[in-house]
Amino acid sequence: MTQQKKTGRLLALDVMRGITVAGMLLVNNPGSWGALYAPLGHADWNGLTPTDLVFPFFMFIMGVAMFMSMRKFEFKLSAPVSWKIVKRTIVIFAIGLALAWFGHFCRSLAAGKPFLDAINNLETMRILGVMPRLALCYCAASFIACTVNFKRIPWVIAALLVVYSLILVLGNGYAISEDNLLYRIDNAVLGSNHMYKGLAVWKVLENSAFDPEGFVSTLPAIAHVLIGLMCGHLIITIKDNDERVKNLFIVGAILMTIGWLLSYGLPINKNIWSPTFVLVTCGMGSTLLALLIWIIDIKGYKAWSRFFETFGINPLFLYVLGGALGILFGCIKLPIGEEMVSIHNIIYKNFLLEVFGDKYFASCLYAIIFVCINWCIGYVLYKKKIYIKI
Repeated sequence: MTQQKKTGRLLALDVMRGITVAGMLLVNNPGSWGALYAPLGHADWNGLTPTDLVFPFFMFIMGVAMFMSMRKFEFKLSAPVSWKIVKRTIVIFAIGLALAWFGHFCRSLAAGKPFLDAINNLETMRILGVMPRLALCYCAASFIACTVNFKRIPWVIAALLVVYSLILVLGNGYAISEDNLLYRIDNAVLGSNHMYKGLAVWKVLENSAFDPEGFVSTLPAIAHVLIGLMCGHLIITIKDNDERVKNLFIVGAILMTIGWLLSYGLPINKNIWSPTFVLVTCGMGSTLLALLIWIIDIKGYKAWSRFFETFGINPLFLYVLGGALGILFGCIKLPIGEEMVSIHNIIYKNFLLEVFGDKYFASCLYAIIFVCINWCIGYVLYKKKIYIKI
């Protein structure tokens, strides 16, 4: 039987969760966005890079963990269960909004805006993002799991992906154009001031806002979490480790193969969370989880995983902490000679770039140092057995 720590947590799952959180911090905090090694950057539009796997892996893991946490309620909807789901959804969404507001506030102050102007940034604050997407998908998948017969959930997954495929095909979903239905809906609901403006390929348009965590693309992301839920069911119902690993590998191979074949008509695209992106990344997530169970629980190689386990036991807290520290490092300035220099630039430009010369290597090394700083904080919590739950 798969080893669980005394807290009842699945070690291989904690390690995989930790790998993804460390990966999120790594790719979100380079020394310079203009000096990224190719694997550490997202695909511009269609395509898949290692960085594109980080967020979907976390979504997949959330689904697996959801099955393990909700089975104590026997997947029956009640007033207390409903309130628990709604409360957690609101908290996660609110944290995402608070982090977006905080980043906007700090950057405005650093740019020299008056305090009152900096604090009142709601008119231009992005509403959706990583945390809001996690919240919405958690909420929808939880209610589906508690109201739909478990044997019918694969049909729900298929329906979500088929409907979304039709939306993409009929609504110019792959087009970098204002005719793109995903853009039109998000723009109508959110307004361009509250959408993401960082996609380089959309800069060709006058209104360059396009949200990769938009409302419509949340549909396939819900299917993503439900696939993780089904894999969680597979892990719990099968008691033999070898059988678990075999079945997770089979599921992974099937999903990746179907996704790859369909990608000739529906390209893999993280920015719109295409159905093939769901299938391929869930397949890879299932395969990675199988590999970790084989390495950690069957072969017993665990010492290497302690670093990632530290991130895995407090994933959302350390992700939010990393986001806040990334903002502060870029905005807090210290006197260096006659200049005021941000903590980020002190480490990256004044030290790493001066010592190593290569901006790509220095940028990557900065990201690694940033991950290690967050790990040190997480390790204190790990040693004290403090689990910060939302």
